[in-house]
Amino acid sequence: MTRVITIASGKGGVGKTTISANLGIALSILGEDVLVMDMDINMANLELILDLAGKPVTLQEVLSGKEDIHNAIYEGPGGVKIVPAGLSLPNLKYIKRERLEEVFEELIRNVEILLLDSPAGLERDALMAMSLADEMILVTTSEVPSISDTLKTKLVAEKMGIDILGVVINRGKSDHEFLSNEEIEAILEVPIISVIPENPKLISCFASGQPIMIEEPKSKTSNSFTQLASYLIGQPFHINNKGFVSRLIEGLLGNFPINSKRH
Repeated sequence: MTRVITIASGKGGVGKTTISANLGIALSILGEDVLVMDMDINMANLELILDLAGKPVTLQEVLSGKEDIHNAIYEGPGGVKIVPAGLSLPNLKYIKRERLEEVFEELIRNVEILLLDSPAGLERDALMAMSLADEMILVTTSEVPSISDTLKTKLVAEKMGIDILGVVINRGKSDHEFLSNEEIEAILEVPIISVIPENPKLISCFASGQPIMIEEPKSKTSNSFTQLASYLIGQPFHINNKGFVSRLIEGLLGNFPINSKRH
């Protein structure tokens, strides 16, 4: 049975699409059959992050009745499947959102995990992305306004019967001006399942269309995405922090333990 997970946020600018893209890549690298679909039809960004802008068929053409959804599926970095929403403003007037349910039914027959990159807030398209999912990940930063908006999204999702898997804190900070993880969990009453560390490299990755999971696969930020992906599919996660000398000694000695002499 396909897992449908909406990646949602209460407000824009918290890094939801960046997290959707890199989480999808991490899941794919771990061997999962995953597709990320951009549900933000009016303000699409997923294809920019993944250097897929300008594709001939997008969700816009599909919802306009001009194309089949299978023609709008592209292979992204790390083997993740992507359905871009499309960037054409003229095409927006031809879109019929009632076609989305038919598109959705077709997708879940052909993929194991479907990640829906939801528009921010609680407008029509965001609610539609929520209604299609059984599970949800909330993305927020540690600022009070962001947490407040995330709480609203969480309450609406609960009323819709969606299983909230947890909260991802993006650009995690320990500054006294921001809420602590304990305070965030107390306010939202939802566990924090990942903290993505602040990384200036994410900005240049966005601009170049090269996700950090590909650009810096061994960085702390990429490890955070891999750890989150592992958590979602119930796999153990290990980081290899051993230095060159340790690896050299292990290579020379194999698995023989080194026992110290007792005096």
